Amino acid sequence: MKRVSCIMAAFILIASLFPSLGFAQENKSELAQAAKSAVLIERDTGAVLYDKNSHERLAPASMTKIMTMLLIMEALENGQIKWDDKVRTSEYAASMGGSQIFLEPGESMTVKEMLTGIAIGSANDASVAMAEHIAGSEEAFVEKMNKKAKEIGLKDTQFQNPTGLPAKDHYSSAHDMSMMAKELLKYNEITKFTGTYESYLRENTENKFWLVNTNKLVRFYDGVDGLKTGFTNEAKYCLTATAKKGNMRVIAVVFGASTPKERNSEVTKMLDYAFNQYQTKPMFKKGEQLSQVKVSKGQESKVQAVTDEPISILAKKGEKLDKVEQKVTLSKDLKAPVKKGDKVGTLVIKNKGKKVLESELVAKQDVNEASWWQLFKRSFGMFTKVGN
Repeated sequence: MKRVSCIMAAFILIASLFPSLGFAQENKSELAQAAKSAVLIERDTGAVLYDKNSHERLAPASMTKIMTMLLIMEALENGQIKWDDKVRTSEYAASMGGSQIFLEPGESMTVKEMLTGIAIGSANDASVAMAEHIAGSEEAFVEKMNKKAKEIGLKDTQFQNPTGLPAKDHYSSAHDMSMMAKELLKYNEITKFTGTYESYLRENTENKFWLVNTNKLVRFYDGVDGLKTGFTNEAKYCLTATAKKGNMRVIAVVFGASTPKERNSEVTKMLDYAFNQYQTKPMFKKGEQLSQVKVSKGQESKVQAVTDEPISILAKKGEKLDKVEQKVTLSKDLKAPVKKGDKVGTLVIKNKGKKVLESELVAKQDVNEASWWQLFKRSFGMFTKVGN
């Protein structure tokens, strides 16, 4: 018995030191068996770690709200809206069924409160209220959703509403959901909302409303801090989840599980697989300046080129990353006006001579067009210098 105990103890020690050799490893073929489709990616590189029918077009249910939240965060960043702006609820927004925070017609909440309701409680009424606030109408907001989907290269997605409530020709795919999540996670603030397990709305009133996150993995899986669940009779149980451990953040998407338990179990296996098998080496944070780009006919002659997202390199556990190269290519014909966030260059990362990542560099700030007088003075100054 002592000998058996010693052997078992040694096995447990080895498994703990080398998880890829132990029983904690998940066989790739055993992942997402209970899902119609699924995908697992590393966030910074976008590398696909697992795929099952990831381009199949399916009803996304409330995972639709990932795009809704993306457009909200985009509107906040470009200054179109502010966190403390009051958002008025229309009769139409208040009439939404399904998950809601029971907004009354005419009731106002701040953008921050509305986003809290969407991210934690999957509130359909808050989603429509925010859509109307940003675009003027639900229809105009849906146009923005579909335009954004095309901008980021999604080919298996079409939206009919900002909620995910059943509608004809409203579909997406596991791949596209992972790409939307990748874009949304560029905004660091979002996980403060999606990663909160419980919160309250209408505090200090008689109508205090308790919110509990529909994504239970936020509480029960270490590192999970988002993003969005979904359920309808057609879609079944869906989840786009993200988790971060150490330097690595991954995104797992599951469509069409039969029960919430199955959905959570499949996502858990995928996350375990990622963290057991892979590692990342951080290169740059979002917003890090890599160069300056010349701007013609602008009030400023140059604009800072910064990273649009966190940049990392992905490798198998134990693999050395000692031959990493980077190349920055800048726009050569950039003309004012330039808006903050406009593409001004490209960063390419190579590992052992092979391209592993390509990411946009964007303008750190606006550069407005120079007046004719500014251009005249600038050219006159150039002539003066030449004459001297």
